[in-house]
Amino acid sequence: MLSPENHLQQGDALLVVDVQKDFCPRGKLPIPRGDEVVTVLNPWIAAAAGRGIPVFLSRDWHPAGHPSFQDAGGPWPVHCVQDTPGAEWHPQLLIPDTVEVVTKGTRYDQDQNSAFDQTGLAEKLRRDGVQRLWVAGLALDVCVLATVRDGCREGFEVRVLVDGCRPVTEEGGEKALDAMRQAGAVLIE
Repeated sequence: MLSPENHLQQGDALLVVDVQKDFCPRGKLPIPRGDEVVTVLNPWIAAAAGRGIPVFLSRDWHPAGHPSFQDAGGPWPVHCVQDTPGAEWHPQLLIPDTVEVVTKGTRYDQDQNSAFDQTGLAEKLRRDGVQRLWVAGLALDVCVLATVRDGCREGFEVRVLVDGCRPVTEEGGEKALDAMRQAGAVLIE
């Protein structure tokens, strides 16, 4: 397993995407083996927090009737509704006091899969002097993919912790990895 202590450095940030109860087993939109990312991510979170590297957690935070929901014409079952248990972080996910939360998916007129989509995250990272972004979370072929593409487009050096991600489907996961490579991300396996 890749050791975070040997790789994290000043100018880095760690972005953990949507490790929420609804995306884990027994959730409303469970990603197969989604809970397994927690044991991969916790050492990275601890190492980053211990070295003063910024840690960001993105979350889906949908209003009721969100346009991504099937009952509103979208592709997904109802999930991660604001202030519901399913929108909470996975209970074993390490959340340091210094964590910064990026909230997305709050609009009534569109979905926001990327942690960069109208959240101000790129500006915040640049202000903080971040040049390299380590990304992992759920789901590899949806929100992680969108976040990685946007991070590359925003000019960050993006590294994807592949073991810290799980896809909705295996085929979707393979396509997402190819798309990330094409966007310029470095895949760390």
